[in-house]
Amino acid sequence: MNHFLPAYSVGPLLYCPANNAGIVNSLTHEKFGRHYSLALCLEDTIQDNCVADAERILISSLQELYARCAQAQFFLPQIFIRVRSAQQIKSLLDRLGNSREIVTGFNIPKFSLENADAYIQIFKDINGQSSRPFYMMPIFESPSMIPLKNRAFILYELKEKLDGISQYVLNIRVGGNDLCHMFGFRRHSNESIYKIRPVADIFSDILTVFAMDYVVSGPVYEYYNGKNWDTGLIHELNDDRLCGFIGKTVIHPNQIPLVNEAYKAPLKDYNDAKAILDWDASSPSLVAGSIVKERMNEYKTHYNWALRTLLLAEAYGLK
Repeated sequence: MNHFLPAYSVGPLLYCPANNAGIVNSLTHEKFGRHYSLALCLEDTIQDNCVADAERILISSLQELYARCAQAQFFLPQIFIRVRSAQQIKSLLDRLGNSREIVTGFNIPKFSLENADAYIQIFKDINGQSSRPFYMMPIFESPSMIPLKNRAFILYELKEKLDGISQYVLNIRVGGNDLCHMFGFRRHSNESIYKIRPVADIFSDILTVFAMDYVVSGPVYEYYNGKNWDTGLIHELNDDRLCGFIGKTVIHPNQIPLVNEAYKAPLKDYNDAKAILDWDASSPSLVAGSIVKERMNEYKTHYNWALRTLLLAEAYGLK
């Protein structure tokens, strides 16, 4: 299993259009808190004829942010850039100069067999020339993985390709809205995306193929205000965790604290996890009652859960 703390630490990933010229002031004044990551988007949030201008604003923003880091102390989130093509990655890094140092990696939208090789090669190239890693977060939202006839083949082929550069794959991400769009679906604030079975089944297949080796992050929830939006998000976050997702894409700062709270490790889980990991493996008995004597702990069957629980506690804290 993936027991790599940085993969758990992406947390709520706040999406922001790359042409938002106010993002630097928002970051330096810690407008969004101190526990989230940031994705600056050059793809779906930007009109096709405005990409060059958005790139210019993005580069200017990151260079200014880099300069401010040397002048004052403030929380700097992990920063990712959501790109449109593999070629755009190298172009941006070349133009960013020293400010590339504050870029953690890149989100790869609509990752598929058609573009996987190009993206994988560019990550080999840029990391071969860098003293520290640039991470990729491929997003599984391509229409090509919808047909049942081909889905398993596509997912396992993509995993085989990504396994070749697994040290650079920070998260696997899923595009809930893109997949819903293909069917013409949209959930209301009181409806979990897991009730949309065709989409939920795609999520399940992605988790089945990837979640034993990678951290897979949950889909975006588009409500951030209005009646019961928060209880709806909390309900979906509970479903996310139960299904095996870690972290979530967010589209508004209001969502950040709810995601952080949802992924805190319950204290009783944390205590049981520590007991399991501290077990005397040479003991004749590998099963015992939990710390609060309400469930059974088994060393052999709960070991991976225990490791995962401690990583969640490290990344999000305890509740």
